[in-house]
Amino acid sequence: MKKQDQLNVVFLNCTLKKSPATSNTDAFIKVASDTFKKLKVKTETIRVVDFNVSYGVSSDEKGDDEWPKILKKIKACDIFIIATPVWRGDRSSIAKKVVERLDGVMSEGNKSDGQYPTYNKIGGVMVDGNEDGAKNAAASLLLDLSEQGFTLPVNAFTYYVGEAGPGPSYIEAEGDKHFFTNNMTLLMVHNILHLAETLKSNPYPTNLNTIEEEAKAMSK
Repeated sequence: MKKQDQLNVVFLNCTLKKSPATSNTDAFIKVASDTFKKLKVKTETIRVVDFNVSYGVSSDEKGDDEWPKILKKIKACDIFIIATPVWRGDRSSIAKKVVERLDGVMSEGNKSDGQYPTYNKIGGVMVDGNEDGAKNAAASLLLDLSEQGFTLPVNAFTYYVGEAGPGPSYIEAEGDKHFFTNNMTLLMVHNILHLAETLKSNPYPTNLNTIEEEAKAMSK
């Protein structure tokens, strides 16, 4: 791939901890980020809670809403990965807010074919914690990303949780040495990269405007 065609990935860290507090999710992201860098992919990590992100389902809730700053980076990336800790057996409230705000892109289809600005971008999910709920969190996020226009590869997520019940989190438990998690992370990164390169060369031809009219005709 030519240098000017270098792919880039944006990670959203959906921890509840503001910077500079230590984030286990950030440490988990670093493993995937370092792997992408080895594969010549540019990476950026954004800790969402450091921004004033308003509640809502549009791309801009006006006022002091800083979601548009984050969304601008998402729209400019090739690969988008949501990383969240497990809270009460599910994704964090920050991760839930992120996908609620991403609903706004579904009303931003372009004039030519109606595709959202997220079309031809690859999505992925990372989940860490010290209690059960990783697959539940991943499943809900992956569904959201797919519906919002992102494409998901095989093995589109990776996770780390400790033994059943409260216990040490990713950093203390040395999750970066956990074979199962590392294997899933490598699978996620390599499959995401392959699909990103594929869609870069062969974007979706789907015309959402035409399909909508066809669906209306079928539904009469």
